[in-house]
Amino acid sequence: MSDAPTILSLRNVGKTFEVQGRRIEALHDASLDVKRGEFVCLLGASGCGKSTLLRIVAGFETATTGEALMWNRPIEGPDPSRGMVFQDYGLFPWLTVRDNIGFGPASRRRPAREIQETTDHYIDLVGLGRFADVYPHQLSGGMKQRVAIARVLANEAEMVLMDEPFGALDAMTRERLQDELLGLWERTKLTVLFVTHSIEEAVVLSNRVIVMSAGPGRIDSDLTVDLPRPRDVSGTDFNDLRRSLSSKLHSHHGKVAA
Repeated sequence: MSDAPTILSLRNVGKTFEVQGRRIEALHDASLDVKRGEFVCLLGASGCGKSTLLRIVAGFETATTGEALMWNRPIEGPDPSRGMVFQDYGLFPWLTVRDNIGFGPASRRRPAREIQETTDHYIDLVGLGRFADVYPHQLSGGMKQRVAIARVLANEAEMVLMDEPFGALDAMTRERLQDELLGLWERTKLTVLFVTHSIEEAVVLSNRVIVMSAGPGRIDSDLTVDLPRPRDVSGTDFNDLRRSLSSKLHSHHGKVAA
């Protein structure tokens, strides 16, 4: 991975909001490089700026200071190359699974045959062939999140941005979708930037964990996770790293859920 090109660069990025006449610094002097094909987790408690940082990368927010670059070009707004997956799925309730996944290619006026082939490919990739023609309200939470991921992939994303996408799911579904996401990542070689407050989730999923601290939000440390996959959550090495991350978070935030 070390010889892969850099896809994302953040240079001294800061973000200040105006709230009822007061200036609130949400993010301070954040610098980060992400290489193509990496799976990077942003880890921290609520209020540490991780979602703000993700929204700047997505193009939903503009940095107050510094610069955010993709392929060395300024990020100036949302773009299909950076696909966002939200905790609440963000699906169109009036569209079927097939039409939700095909929405991006259709909105770019791709030929009908290309739309169908792309949609079929990603429906199969996330294992929803039997549910292609049903609506979101007929799906479980885990299935909805699979549709959301497939929709991003079908829109030709080079980087997938995920804001606590499994936070609303039960433990068993969350674990299964973590495995499925890792399988997709390994097959597609996508770059993933994943926000979580769960230490275990960060260690299970990522190549690197970026620990963020609050008051204002800043990048505290950048740790490489070189444990073999699949990772054993009961293993000594796994729990040594888990304890190290927990110590870093506790030093800034007090008690943090893991």
